[in-house]
Amino acid sequence: QVQVVESGGGLVHTGGSLTLSCAASGSAYSINDMGWYRQAPGKQRELVASISTAGGTNYADSVKGRFTVSRDNAKNTVGLQMSSLKPEDTAVYYCYARADYYDPTDSTFNRDAYHWGQGTQVTVSS
Repeated sequence: QVQVVESGGGLVHTGGSLTLSCAASGSAYSINDMGWYRQAPGKQRELVASISTAGGTNYADSVKGRFTVSRDNAKNTVGLQMSSLKPEDTAVYYCYARADYYDPTDSTFNRDAYHWGQGTQVTVSS
């Protein structure tokens, strides 16, 4: 199984910056795409940014030019640098890692399965 742990988050004023970090660990054959989703109160969870093992990135239109996702494949970590933050960026941010792993409890090989962090609150005050 794979464990995903986030750090960072907090309260920042409009226009400020914040960095989130995330580490994946455990017994996986490979860690594939990693990235971040967020969920604001009363809204659906949405993809913020993702990054492949080759470094290819994908961003939500609402964060392009303001957020930067990066990763360290050797350490299985992913980061999210957020700048020019707006009140509408307020949400719980969830890190994810997609991994290939063997589950001995049911003897299955799971390909590209999502593993989630516990979430970290980001609040941007106006």
